[in-house]
Amino acid sequence: MRLFAILAAALFLTAVQSHAQVYGPYDGYDEYDGYGYDNPYTPYPPEPEYQPLPRYRDPPPNRAPITRSSGTIVIVTSEHTLYYSAPWGEQYVYPIAVGREGKQWFGSTRVVSKKEHPEWRPTASMRQKNPKLPTVMRPGPNNPLGTRAIYLADGLLRIHGTNDPSSIGTNASSGCFRMYRQDVEELYDMVKPGTRVIVHR
Repeated sequence: MRLFAILAAALFLTAVQSHAQVYGPYDGYDEYDGYGYDNPYTPYPPEPEYQPLPRYRDPPPNRAPITRSSGTIVIVTSEHTLYYSAPWGEQYVYPIAVGREGKQWFGSTRVVSKKEHPEWRPTASMRQKNPKLPTVMRPGPNNPLGTRAIYLADGLLRIHGTNDPSSIGTNASSGCFRMYRQDVEELYDMVKPGTRVIVHR
């Protein structure tokens, strides 16, 4: 009887092992063929259409933009939205991240310059709060400015990409305006130095 029980157990284990799945080591790390943030100087592949995060709300459909001036950027901080009225008559609407409470700026300014794959230079106050920050951060996956930066005339304000797309639709920055990568790259190609920028509450 004992021998019969041992034979039955052996047969059962053999049957179970025959259905066991054996997986080889994962080898999908290069599925984007080397494109992306690992090398910021290569072309970027088209990204799938993004869905705004739940905390970002599209502007009311019937709401008229605050200005329709041609060639103007209008930022509505409370809506986390950037409008661009192109000189050729089209209007573009983008979700953005804005400054944290106490770090927001409102007024009228203009674009003074643009930079592809910008370096990030933390301010002295940032480095004082976090001594681990480098003096200069080169382009790459950790650069908070992302792949494009549009510099504004007032102080250190910028419209730029981000290494944290989950922050879009929130009050997250030190005053700058963050955009999804595909959005900032599109806006960057359209705006020129001298473009008027109006920031509303």
